[in-house]
Amino acid sequence: MTMEHVTTLECTICGAEYDPDQIIYTCPEHDGVKGILEVKYDYDVIHDNFDADLDGDIRSEWKYEAFLPVHDEAERVTLNEGGTDLFDAPNLSEELGVTTLVKDDGRNPTGCFKDRASSIAVTKAKHAGRDIITCASTGNAAASLSGYAARGGLDCRIFVPGDAPTGKLAQPLVYGADVLAVEGSYDEAYDLSVEVTETYGWYNRNAAINPFQVEGKRTVGHELAEQSVVRGEVPDWVVFSMGDGCTIAGAWKGFKEFYDLDYVEDHPKMLGVQAEGAPAIHESFHGHDNIDDIAETLADSISVGRPRNTIKACRALEQSGGTSVLVSDEDILDAEVLLGSTEGIYTEPAGATPLAGVKKALAEGIIDSDETVVVNSTGFGLKDTKSAETATGGVDRIDPEISEVEQLYGTAEEAAADD
Repeated sequence: MTMEHVTTLECTICGAEYDPDQIIYTCPEHDGVKGILEVKYDYDVIHDNFDADLDGDIRSEWKYEAFLPVHDEAERVTLNEGGTDLFDAPNLSEELGVTTLVKDDGRNPTGCFKDRASSIAVTKAKHAGRDIITCASTGNAAASLSGYAARGGLDCRIFVPGDAPTGKLAQPLVYGADVLAVEGSYDEAYDLSVEVTETYGWYNRNAAINPFQVEGKRTVGHELAEQSVVRGEVPDWVVFSMGDGCTIAGAWKGFKEFYDLDYVEDHPKMLGVQAEGAPAIHESFHGHDNIDDIAETLADSISVGRPRNTIKACRALEQSGGTSVLVSDEDILDAEVLLGSTEGIYTEPAGATPLAGVKKALAEGIIDSDETVVVNSTGFGLKDTKSAETATGGVDRIDPEISEVEQLYGTAEEAAADD
């Protein structure tokens, strides 16, 4: 049994090191879940085992298996997650006044970015001999983990806040998971999932505390780096929404690894975007101490009052030379419609939040009009149709009469004359 490319798990606060072969979630030297762990690697071993011929043929995140913290003998539990398209967005670019690309991770098997982490979670849980896996979720992680648990033959037990979108809860139920709706906030559901893990010994997939989950998420950074090589240009900015902070931290780590290994000549700046009603990482990055830990935003996937990965997220922003912005729920809904109506990409509110952030950053002079931007859509729009209805005003209802159509568009003759 070998995982020779993984050297240690290191506490992001005190630097204490732990054996990566054990199941450990946070550094015990710190109260609660503050002692987040970082997976450290021997990059000479990784380089020797990775085919650095970057041709853009990315069929799944497992193309980067040499970077992933799994044992050689572990059974890979996969649904071909990752390998998502990076689209040119000419209509959106014209609308915004800046060259924009869209990385569409809503095309993952369960419809969200989190599949990149769930594949690793179930692979490691199964290899460790655990037959029950759990997490807390506002919806997407629940659906994602449940699908991969089904694929891997594990029982899955999910904790969600009571107001989680019903559309997202249908998925884990179909996948056979037990879904426990906690009468409280996401943070309360999260705390309960951690307590249950300690009490029952279930394997916990929570990306903010399970150190290996960020490592799956970082494959999006590997993909963006490879896609940049093929396109012949590294984007100036890569933009993610932020909830717990794991996604932007992972994306930066992956891109930076390829930059440090000289697989790509440059790296982008990271722009993190949070909703005004859940601004904790943004406030921390900008040095504000008085942070309200109550999250209130319709973008449920990033509705986190107490982010657990603030340190890694802020480090990604700082190391990359990037920054963060806040956007309103109204901005998010407008961005959801803008992305769909210009490029035919249907995203949920959290997936539209990066686009709202680009608009804000352009208005504030953070992003220049001659730069290139990648926005990352992290979840498919059918995850939350209620928000889409709110954003668009819903359908026009008419009687089955041609006169009803004429009231909307004029007569055929009038329409032809307008053409």
